[in-house]
Amino acid sequence: MIRLATESDAPAICEIYNHYVRTSTCTFHTEPESVEDRLAWLRAHGERHPVTVYCVDGTVVGWASLTQWHPRPAYSETAEVSFYIASGWHRRGIGRTLLKDLIERASSLGFHVLIGGVCTEHVASMELQRSLGFKEVARFTEVGRKFDRWLDVAYFQLTLPQ
Repeated sequence: MIRLATESDAPAICEIYNHYVRTSTCTFHTEPESVEDRLAWLRAHGERHPVTVYCVDGTVVGWASLTQWHPRPAYSETAEVSFYIASGWHRRGIGRTLLKDLIERASSLGFHVLIGGVCTEHVASMELQRSLGFKEVARFTEVGRKFDRWLDVAYFQLTLPQ
């Protein structure tokens, strides 16, 4: 079941996100640790970019958000898609469900272009984006702080009907 996140979901959302930050090769992220940081981070998405959660038997096992790609007016109709799944819950269709929901929400919120970045080592995530109509538009080599190595990151774009 997908629903809008509430403040009571903040610990579970942050636990999933912090696991990603600790284990991911894309490590330009910080872990919100205090209760205040968690709530501020959740609220930062605001009404235009609500966070949703995927629950199984009342437990949050995944979450997703839309974030503004760039603050300049030229990018006002562009959003970045982000979704995270708890360890042990991958390959169960949760990512597909969350990404489809993000596409629908982005369209209803008036966005016309969606962007998503994926480390090329995550082949299943790349294939998921392709299967839903995203096209690979760029690849960059970036350095991951924790692992001190270069990473290949593919950026995908989906243009929504206007």
